[in-house]
Amino acid sequence: MLLLKRDSYDGEGIESAVAAIFEYFGGIENFVSPGSRVLLKVNLVAGHRPDRRVTTDPSVVRAAARLVLDAGGHPVIADSPGIDGFARAAQKAGFMDVAGELGIPCVELTDPVPLPVAPDASFHKIEVARRVLESDLIINLPKMKTHAQMLLTLGVKNMFGCVVAQRKAEWHYNVGLRREVFASLLLDIWNGIRSACGAGILTIMDGVIGMDGFGPTGGNPFPYGVVAGATDALTMDFRLCRMMGVRLEDYPLWQAAALRHMPQCDPDEGDLAGDFSAEHVWKGLDIPRLDSLSVLPVLSRLPFGKILEQALTSRPVHLPDRCVGCGKCAGMCRAGAIALRGTTLSFDYGKCIRCYCCHEMCPANAIEFRDGLLRKAMKFLRK
Repeated sequence: MLLLKRDSYDGEGIESAVAAIFEYFGGIENFVSPGSRVLLKVNLVAGHRPDRRVTTDPSVVRAAARLVLDAGGHPVIADSPGIDGFARAAQKAGFMDVAGELGIPCVELTDPVPLPVAPDASFHKIEVARRVLESDLIINLPKMKTHAQMLLTLGVKNMFGCVVAQRKAEWHYNVGLRREVFASLLLDIWNGIRSACGAGILTIMDGVIGMDGFGPTGGNPFPYGVVAGATDALTMDFRLCRMMGVRLEDYPLWQAAALRHMPQCDPDEGDLAGDFSAEHVWKGLDIPRLDSLSVLPVLSRLPFGKILEQALTSRPVHLPDRCVGCGKCAGMCRAGAIALRGTTLSFDYGKCIRCYCCHEMCPANAIEFRDGLLRKAMKFLRK
């Protein structure tokens, strides 16, 4: 993998970084032939301006699209946001402007079809957008961010966006509190897509200014100052995890991969080039602390188990002074745990599966997660 230092979204600097990534892996001709159908899978979780640092920066998308066009390929900017209409979200994030400037499509991922998965996959009935499987190459363009539910959202998790919008909420509901199971689903989606596409997946990570804190939408911009490239997104994710100061053993994606004995769990120290050493660690990051959700199914069967659950886990809390009453949180909650009356939300914590989607999807950051009483006490004792 290649890590290049870039401190701003200056067009020339970003273009040279993206071009260098292709050259590092043998040149764009190794990926794109004249007529190749190339899907630029951006991170468009919702409609946010580029300066919020929630979505992939347009300059990175523009640089990748230009190189594909120069090689005779047919690039398409695409994603399936969880909230907001696609056109509005893509316009706000700056992707429609890039598409108009270059004369290429910017489209929503729709039309779910079965994803071919390996025989040893954990899930065998996964559907992704048809356009994904009809592409010759996926250029995966994630944003480098923390994530309140999965700790980090990097290359592999960005491919979850290939699941069509409403199916995402269904997966969160079906998986429920089992964070390690959701991580296993992410591995199956990533593995299935890279096997299905002729040229596989090339990941180009936008980490110039990413996010820390309560991501992927409610955190704070953080200047990582890096553009990273890899043909194996899982190896990249584990490398960046350590460089973000996170133990691999605490990363749910690594936990799921380790259970499968995947070779990426033990990164090759020699498989790194560019401007950062393997020992580099970004300082001062605010990394979310994850609840121990795996104990909850056991607790629920014990006397007073429900009370213990509430005390151990964080829970969503409404911030009425920020709420705009749009109803998106209640509309997407497959667990039926949210009721909205005007600009007042109420939560049924007995139904809540702690998927964090209401927080992630709120356009006004009007939902935050607060610790239960026992969890607060445990934090206090650790101080």
